Amino acid sequence: MGVLPLQFVDGQSADSLGLSGQETFSVEGLAKTLDGNWKPGSRLMVAAKAADGSTKRFDVLLRIDTPNEVEYYRNGGILQFVLRRLLS
Repeated sequence: MGVLPLQFVDGQSADSLGLSGQETFSVEGLAKTLDGNWKPGSRLMVAAKAADGSTKRFDVLLRIDTPNEVEYYRNGGILQFVLRRLLS
């Protein structure tokens, strides 16, 4: 819950991209993808901003793989999804 499942594309890793884990990450196009262009294996762009202000951009695979998972994510996780269903 609360974690966006992303996967590096083939041939890339944190090491190959020079990521330390100290960056601030921005995911571009997520809302647009989930609101209409979603399909399994959708690609998104990530911008990783380092403390020195430099930014690395790279593609990732969105690992929201089923329509149900889209709904879980939109509701903040499976627990919130189930609770909303029970309350409605």
